[in-house]
Amino acid sequence: MEDGAQVPELFQRLFREHYPGVARKLYALTGDYAAAEDLAQEVFLRLYRNPPDRLEAVGAWLHRVLTRVGYDYLRHRSSGEALLEKETARVAAWSEGAVPSGETEVIREWEIDVVRRVLQKLSDRDRTALLLREEGYSYEEIALRLEVNPKIVGTLLARAEERLKKKYGQEEERHDGGRRKADRRGADF
Repeated sequence: MEDGAQVPELFQRLFREHYPGVARKLYALTGDYAAAEDLAQEVFLRLYRNPPDRLEAVGAWLHRVLTRVGYDYLRHRSSGEALLEKETARVAAWSEGAVPSGETEVIREWEIDVVRRVLQKLSDRDRTALLLREEGYSYEEIALRLEVNPKIVGTLLARAEERLKKKYGQEEERHDGGRRKADRRGADF
């Protein structure tokens, strides 16, 4: 960065200026506020330890690093952590007085699992675009994140949504088809 005395001041300025955007983008990627805050701190720790050669490009550097850190987190997050998140959300819903029936809870969890499986089958670009839109990002912000022309974001989202619907339908057919076969076998005693 610069000489020793100016490093902390410069780092503090960069942190104050860029932290909100970095944390927001990581939340859009992970869907978890706590993880996004932890990952944002990791991004700035990397900035402090190994800054880019050109500080004018720190925004682009932060974007690249936050993307890598976010995808690494998603890749390495174990199924146990995902289960813990589900349980935490369910307990939070119960504490608000909305205790769902067992059947309702099973159906809701199945639907969430189907959507997650379907999202994992989409390309990174489609998945990211849909998740960013769901989080309320503008077309301009989505274009910046995906590094595309803002004019094509609407088309990109429409196509991603069509692919999501198609894969979701295939997933439901696979599930319903297996149930129908089991029903037929049960009828044959």
